[in-house]
This record gives sequence, C-alpha cells and structure tokens, in this order.
Amino acid sequence: MQGAEADPAIAPVTRQVRGHAAPATVPSGPERGQPLAAAVAELPVLDASGRQVPFGALFRERRAVVVFVRHFLCYICKEYVEDLAKIPKSFLQEADVTLIVIGQSSYHHIEPFCKLTGYSHEIYVDPEREIYKKLGMKRGEEIASSGNNIHFIHRDKNRLDHKPINSVLQLVGVPHVDFTSRSSVIHV
Repeated sequence: MQGAEADPAIAPVTRQVRGHAAPATVPSGPERGQPLAAAVAELPVLDASGRQVPFGALFRERRAVVVFVRHFLCYICKEYVEDLAKIPKSFLQEADVTLIVIGQSSYHHIEPFCKLTGYSHEIYVDPEREIYKKLGMKRGEEIASSGNNIHFIHRDKNRLDHKPINSVLQLVGVPHVDFTSRSSVIHV
C-alpha cells in the first residue's frame, strides 16, 4: 500500500475522505473572498420537486459548502455523497453551515439518488449545466462561501480528485468527521 500512498494516480478511490485530512488552506489571490458573479448567481437550479431557485439564493444569506458532482451515475461521486451523508447535522448546525450538493441531471433523479446514498442535506440539479459552464467546470468542484462571497474553490482535475471532505469542513469550522467505519459483508 505504500506505493499507492506515494502515487496519487493509483491511490484508493476513497482515500480523500478517510482518516485525518491534511490542514486546508484558504487560497490567496482572486478566489479569496470574491463575490459570485451576478450572471452565475441568477442562474437557476432545480429542487426535488422541479421548483427553480436562483443559484446565488442558496447561500446569499448563510454560510455554505456547495459540492458540484459530475453526475449521479458516477461511482466516485456517489461514494463522495455517501460520505457527505455521514456528516452529522448537529456538526453543521453548531458551525452554522449548510451543506449543498448540485448535480447535472434531471430533478426526477434527486429523490432516488438521495435514497441510494442516504444523503439528507440540501440537493439541487443544474440540468442544462449552465452553472458548470459559467464557472468553467469540466468535472466537479467544492466551494465554501459566506453570504455572496466565495472563500474557497477546489476544481477537480480528474474524477478521483475530490477535495478531502474534512479539509473543506475545517475551512468552515465543522469538527472532524470519521469516515472510516464501513459495514462489511459477512455472507453473500
């Protein structure tokens, strides 16, 4: 396993969400504390009932972590959202942070995806990929924001490059979450 740890290209898929994450740093430069462009803030996302909500309204009045996933059929994204589902709501409430997932699918897929992953926090879709396009995303992305300002952005370089969840949570003051407890199959 030592070779897998040294070479991120062959590291285990969920390595980024297990164990203790390295301390995250808030980027300096143009992404730090920058307001979300009005053209992006007004683009609609859809909730599970198909109701349109302006993207910027999701976090304009609150602190949030917004996670864009490639799509609901992506196994890596599914695993990542399964781990996001394990974040205790009490941790988020104590830190006054909202967790939001945005996918690129039809709103009809939200409910089945939530059932599949156990995810019960906020979730929306950008079915036309307009926000993805405006933000220049090719894959997924994690964003930490406060009000209308973006304080952290991580753009995935490949499908295995999701930012470690605990690194993102650390940025917004949420306590460390242990993702190592996985149920094991005894008999098939």
